[in-house]
Amino acid sequence: MAKYNVQPTNNEATFGQDEIIVSKTDLTGRILYANDVFLRVAGFGESEVLNQPHSMIRHPDMPRAVFKLLWDTIQSGDEIFAYVKNMARNGDFYWVIAHVTPSFDSGGNVVGYHSNRRVPERRALEKVEPLYRQLLAAEQGQSNERDGLEASFGALVALLKENRIDYDEFVWSLAA
Repeated sequence: MAKYNVQPTNNEATFGQDEIIVSKTDLTGRILYANDVFLRVAGFGESEVLNQPHSMIRHPDMPRAVFKLLWDTIQSGDEIFAYVKNMARNGDFYWVIAHVTPSFDSGGNVVGYHSNRRVPERRALEKVEPLYRQLLAAEQGQSNERDGLEASFGALVALLKENRIDYDEFVWSLAA
């Protein structure tokens, strides 16, 4: 796929409360399946997304620490829920609450990943957005990407520790 160069807009794309965005990837995050809701909201055709990295819809407002936590969790064989701001092909953004799980073969080996995304609660986003800005600022305040990721991830871990809560509890507390 040719790299598309798009600038983020301030326009929010939406999808229905009863709709689910679904995708499946291989072990490296390359898209093997995307449902019609994914394609419509992201603004791509199926042939444009298949075998492409799922990061093609990553919004620049997303702190990399969230993706590190996500990948660390699913690669260990566990599921994770996370709030994610994605970017459509035209630069519009859309928020999701993602449930990402490993897919296993009959021998119990992880062979890929499956993600279902729903419309998140607005009250959760009111708490997530300032946190993500803080994590992104920690990343951008460093001289290189590796140090930025460490700083951002460290800030996330410190927040959880300070609140004496694990990540799963934290995510669900945001919508309460």
